[in-house]
Amino acid sequence: MLRAAVALADRSGIGSLTMRRLGRELGVEAMSLYKHVAGKNEILGGIVDLVVAEIEIPTPGSDWKAAMRRRAMSARHVLGRHPWAIGLLESRGSAGPTVLRYLDGVLASLRAGGFSVEAAVHAFWVLDSYVYGHVIQETSLPFHTSQELAGSTGAVLEHLPAGEYPHITELATRHVMGGAGFDYDTEFEFGLTLVLDALDAVRTGSEPSDRRVQPLE
Repeated sequence: MLRAAVALADRSGIGSLTMRRLGRELGVEAMSLYKHVAGKNEILGGIVDLVVAEIEIPTPGSDWKAAMRRRAMSARHVLGRHPWAIGLLESRGSAGPTVLRYLDGVLASLRAGGFSVEAAVHAFWVLDSYVYGHVIQETSLPFHTSQELAGSTGAVLEHLPAGEYPHITELATRHVMGGAGFDYDTEFEFGLTLVLDALDAVRTGSEPSDRRVQPLE
């Protein structure tokens, strides 16, 4: 049942997941599902656990930075397959056993790597925000390959007034259409390296973890 619910959400979005629709997918009446689950909320918790189970949990004793890199890359690929899970994962007030093991494993890796409790929270938040943001952007953009990007960029350039947007034109002609191309993996790993290096500075104390943004006057 839960795997059918995941497949339905992957195909049609989480909004399509209703007891009636799931029943049709399984070839049964919706009311018969209540013999197995208390309701839709239990199904939502179950499918979140299924998705999180696909993400690599840091191995005890492994280097924290390597573990966080693998974890972030794994999360990106998993959530790329199930982008609906991002909002569901963060909005639920309770967590199942798989999610709890995952959260505890990530925190354990950060703490063992020398992060204070506060710094570990910062690191977890920053890394997840980066992964989630990249997945949302990657799954929303209307291109997937350098060739598709070049084609859409060329179409945009045709409608830009000459000389009005020089930096966009420069980026398009010299980078995108000039052979440099574009690759989601490269962009993700570039940003991830920056984040991990910054977190390492926090961990070692060379960058304060409790820096506060001053309010605007």
